[in-house]
Amino acid sequence: MPALKVSPAQRADLRSQAHALKPVVLIGGEGLTDAVLAEIKVHLAAHELIKIRVFGDEREARVAIYDAICDTLNAAPIQHIGKLLVIWKPEAAAPAARSAATKGTAAKNTGTRSKAALPTAREAAADTGKRGAAPRTVKVVKQSQADTMRRPKAQKVRVLGNERVTAGGTVKRAKKRQSSAKRQHQTVK
Repeated sequence: MPALKVSPAQRADLRSQAHALKPVVLIGGEGLTDAVLAEIKVHLAAHELIKIRVFGDEREARVAIYDAICDTLNAAPIQHIGKLLVIWKPEAAAPAARSAATKGTAAKNTGTRSKAALPTAREAAADTGKRGAAPRTVKVVKQSQADTMRRPKAQKVRVLGNERVTAGGTVKRAKKRQSSAKRQHQTVK
């Protein structure tokens, strides 16, 4: 199977997503074995986008391993920097996108993703207007301090955009962002 083709804009988006990832598969001195390929396949199915670390000093050997992985698993090569390889395979999201399309909610195509990819949580919240939108009303179950023998009651609390609900059920506001100490002289004139 040939490797997937990815547009430059999509590759840049995937590279930025992979920046924070840690390598999930390590390829040692024996190179690319069937067990390593099976492990990469499992991680691709679970995460779609993974980093792989190849131990070895020969660049040609790393490039050969990179090409072999992408060809064998039908994955897209995203980035190769030093001993780190970034690989993407969108197959894990494709069945969910197809089932969502059959239920009447089609996956959003932003132009930087494939048609089978699901929208991110932020895009889904913007589309539905339910989760993550502020202000919102949240149900909080909290034990009263005065009466610990009674059953806790559920209260509805309004949470604004700069607030969050803690694990204890209290609403906390975000702290004001501190300005830099180095630039205070520039703002005061």
